Amino acid sequence: MNIVTAKGLTKDYGPLRAVDNIDFEIFKGECFGFLGPNGAGKTSVMRIIHCLMPPTSGDVAVFGMSVIEKPSQIKSKIGVMPQDDNLDPDLSVFENLIVYARYFDIPRKDSSQLAWELLEFLGLKDKADVKIRSLSGGMKRRLLLSRALINNPELLVLDEPTTGLDPHSRLIVWEKLDYLKSKNTTLILTTHYMEEAEKLCDRVAIMDSGKIIAIDSPLRLMGMHGGSLEDVYLKLTGRPLES
Repeated sequence: MNIVTAKGLTKDYGPLRAVDNIDFEIFKGECFGFLGPNGAGKTSVMRIIHCLMPPTSGDVAVFGMSVIEKPSQIKSKIGVMPQDDNLDPDLSVFENLIVYARYFDIPRKDSSQLAWELLEFLGLKDKADVKIRSLSGGMKRRLLLSRALINNPELLVLDEPTTGLDPHSRLIVWEKLDYLKSKNTTLILTTHYMEEAEKLCDRVAIMDSGKIIAIDSPLRLMGMHGGSLEDVYLKLTGRPLES
């Protein structure tokens, strides 16, 4: 079953073509990664998928619904972990989750229970009453993931989920994403970390200058082109992958 289908997806920002006529499908229960450097078009694709902005042209369907025609219905079934920290610094860890739950019309009694469960899941229960300013970078990323799960989404969209994290914090996030995938949650992520793509993704789309150069599993790509994913990127694009 296709969770996301894109045909001829194009996104322009004035004269700049950020996404250039790409096609892809994402299947239920898989982890699909967009791999490439900053400026490759990855984040633009993600923002279109979770209905933050419309495509310039082309068709994108999520759960069989057009991102143009039914954005509200799509958003209700998606969790989003953005690249940037947009947590409310004036609220506590717990309050950030409760306030966000209101966007999905989740009753306070239910959202409180969900918030405690998620904080325990991400190892943040002892930080529930702490203000955001007091959290480390790794804790903020884990809280953003907790927030993305508050509506029990069928699809989780993760934009550079472990950027800036130390190795220990990165492993914690990977472990939680692996668990979610085992529960048949569909994951879409952008990354420029080769190890992250190899560990988490069932398939990756290698992007460069707004185009998809190849789509396949990391293992098959490495088998076909030899070497690591970094070597694959170099062979396909003619230049090394840089963040």
